[in-house]
Amino acid sequence: MVRIARLARLGLALGTAAVLAVGLTSSAEAATGSIRYFRYTGEEARIDNPPDNVCINLRFRARTLANETNKWVSYFYNANCTNFLNNLAPGRAVAYANPLSVRVIG
Repeated sequence: MVRIARLARLGLALGTAAVLAVGLTSSAEAATGSIRYFRYTGEEARIDNPPDNVCINLRFRARTLANETNKWVSYFYNANCTNFLNNLAPGRAVAYANPLSVRVIG
């Protein structure tokens, strides 16, 4: 009887450890495609396969922002994803909003 109880506790401990290990390890998701943005001079920059839910500061204020990913993108007037402007659907672009940071929201 003691042996069965010990085996049951061991099985429960191993099962709990497996659930925690699988639940706590999450692969970083990323959008497929690019976020392209352009300076008023025409200079272009791009962010390929941007990660989900990570604020990305742009290298310069974007006159035009194009979401060529498969996920929605939020764009912000200031750096560090502050001063929310709007969300941009996949395959869409916006001009003259002048964002300085973006975040893929899914």
